Amino acid sequence: MIESSFRLLPWNSPEGRPCYLSTDDPDSRMSLLADEVEAELVVCGAAVLAGAEAVLADPAAGESAVRFALTRTTESLRDVLRVAECRQGRAPA
Repeated sequence: MIESSFRLLPWNSPEGRPCYLSTDDPDSRMSLLADEVEAELVVCGAAVLAGAEAVLADPAAGESAVRFALTRTTESLRDVLRVAECRQGRAPA
């Protein structure tokens, strides 16, 4: 009997449902693409955090700048939490 593993991917289906990859090969094209997307989401999250910190450090920043920074930060946090969830599923027991 061949056992297949399922990997949660860092994106949802067009209907908003989680996507899974059925593979035993961490070097498959889709696995490598998912790795790249996860890494990019983390890099983008770090950049958004730096921008939000700059806005918060600026006493002259207006409400719209703070709201924009918070909106982007919320989106990035959601993405990074998804990456953490994806990676947790692949962590050794």
